[in-house]
Amino acid sequence: MSTTQATDIKEVVKEKYGEAALRVKSGGSSCCGAAGASGCADPITSNLYDASQIGQLPQEAVLASLGCGNPTALAELKPGENVLDLGSGGGIDVLLSARRVSPTGKAYGLDMTDEMLALANENKRKSGIENVEFLKGEIENIPLPDNSVDVIISNCVINLSGDKDQVLREAFRVLKPGGRFAVSDVVTHGDVPAEVRTNMLLWVGCIAGALQDTEYVEKLRRAGFEQVEIEPTRVYNVEDARTFLSGHGIDVDAIAPRVEGKFMSAFVRATKPKTCCAPDCCA
Repeated sequence: MSTTQATDIKEVVKEKYGEAALRVKSGGSSCCGAAGASGCADPITSNLYDASQIGQLPQEAVLASLGCGNPTALAELKPGENVLDLGSGGGIDVLLSARRVSPTGKAYGLDMTDEMLALANENKRKSGIENVEFLKGEIENIPLPDNSVDVIISNCVINLSGDKDQVLREAFRVLKPGGRFAVSDVVTHGDVPAEVRTNMLLWVGCIAGALQDTEYVEKLRRAGFEQVEIEPTRVYNVEDARTFLSGHGIDVDAIAPRVEGKFMSAFVRATKPKTCCAPDCCA
């Protein structure tokens, strides 16, 4: 992908997620890709958190969730750990993580969208959780030092990047030796029609930019990770495909049967080695 294409994708993502944040503040909710309205039944974003988790947080944090999984259930967080959420949105996963690493740990949320950061900080205030910090920045250039966090989580955001190799290199850089990469993301299994891959709005909708499962594993290993594992959590059928393909200028009747079972939400796990060759790796 060219630099221009990656920039175009970033701008579309920023615009749509900014709109999603504003919609939540006005009383609505969001689907993956910021195209939904109140009562959204998006097959990707629905029913990700249990009632006990939802009950802990401000309603706006729940309504602003645009994810495809629950990385806080995946990461096995421990008190005292530092956690970074890539693309933290309204802050739901950051706030849940902060509770689990308290009192001595800290949860960072990184987002590039001013509207989402404003919403996240408001949700932090309402929750009363103090061991949280929201940072403005891009996941391709994380504003934290080398070897500074124990765990990286993310919820259906890495697939939105036009430069996933750089995202994974940055994740590797900021993780401490032995640190854990534990994200929820949309991945594919098998070939996906070009009409889907090239549709800009479907990038924002967490679909077009999804990596093939084998490619995700390869990119993580190339970045330096080990113990790489992808665990499917939801596999989308033809009716799900009709839902997330509709309204984007695609011949849904023709395309949906060709993507049945090829898109899935998955837990993606990997570990940074405890020792490595980089001069500052074990700092």
